[in-house]
Amino acid sequence: MKNVLIFTFIGLLFIGCKPEEKRTDYIINGKAEGVYNGVRSYLKTVQKNGFERTIDTAIVVDEKFTFTGKVPYPTRSSISINSVNGKFNFMLENSVIDITINKANITQSEITGSSSQNDYERYQEAFSATHNETVSLRMQLRNNRSNRALAMRDSITRLAQLAQKKLQEFPLNFIKNNKSSFYSLAVIETESAKNNANIDELFTAFNNLDSELKTSPKGVSLKVELENLLAAYKKKAPVNIGQIAPNFTAPTPDGNTVSLDDIKGKVTIIDFWAAWCGPCRRENPNVVKIYNKYHDQGLEIIGVSLDGSRAQKNPKQTWINAIEKDKLTWTQVSNLQYFQDPVAQLYNIRAIPATFILDAEGKIVAKNLRGYALEAKVKELLDQ
Repeated sequence: MKNVLIFTFIGLLFIGCKPEEKRTDYIINGKAEGVYNGVRSYLKTVQKNGFERTIDTAIVVDEKFTFTGKVPYPTRSSISINSVNGKFNFMLENSVIDITINKANITQSEITGSSSQNDYERYQEAFSATHNETVSLRMQLRNNRSNRALAMRDSITRLAQLAQKKLQEFPLNFIKNNKSSFYSLAVIETESAKNNANIDELFTAFNNLDSELKTSPKGVSLKVELENLLAAYKKKAPVNIGQIAPNFTAPTPDGNTVSLDDIKGKVTIIDFWAAWCGPCRRENPNVVKIYNKYHDQGLEIIGVSLDGSRAQKNPKQTWINAIEKDKLTWTQVSNLQYFQDPVAQLYNIRAIPATFILDAEGKIVAKNLRGYALEAKVKELLDQ
């Protein structure tokens, strides 16, 4: 009997010392002092486009609310309450998470239990500090415009440029320095959705993450998205700002052919438009004014028409009529193939009007400027 008790005791020790299994679901215990019974709270996840999707609701009872569920990986989320202004952003993961709502300022609510939350808060605090430094230096520049403060202004300008560079590089530097953080995946997702995203650098940063992150469900899906974005990015790369504009040859209304290289000036505008495009036709008078004002100083324009849609009975004549009516006296070309036009394909045109502004070397220095902004850029380049 004594031996039985000993083995039973040893067995209990082994059971008691068994490592705790990792949670496969989450429990959010919310405390909401001052919030009345019956008020509804919402748990939302942040989608890759920045929009939020409600995944659960809970009623506040005795100043408390609870959410339970499961997420495949740590996810950017938020909690909002009907009677409380704003929302509380946090990282949701499969663990026991305690949140104490600050009714006066929900963004200052307290949270424990989410390990990825620490990385989220660290990122937000450091990014805000860098952003505030940049804004402060810009303010100092505005306050030191007099010639007497020239030396000081130059010094502040250099500091402002460095701060701006630091701000731009902040997301990538965070990813590089946090290769095992799930929040790095969230940063990559957020940055890759921006219009000016450098997908090549983001994809490199992703590939340098720990294998556990890359092989996670989130990592696998994000890799597919990045591969698609990278393919599109490489397609657009030849016509990005800073690149030499690709040369092309296309027919003129009289049937001759002309190339971009044939007509380049000190400043050159490639203007994608069409007779059927209302916004293009409304912008044409402004382009005519700019051309007439600056052509003698070295401005050249080549118009590329995307006429040729199925709705046009005689696209070539419609194109010629529009040229005459709008008084477009500069070089005009078109293959009359609508958006399948080879030149439009080369320049990755998805909508018109679209403009590319080239400097004297044929380098793309700006895109899609209209009105005063277009004239200002032309004048700036001609004055150089």
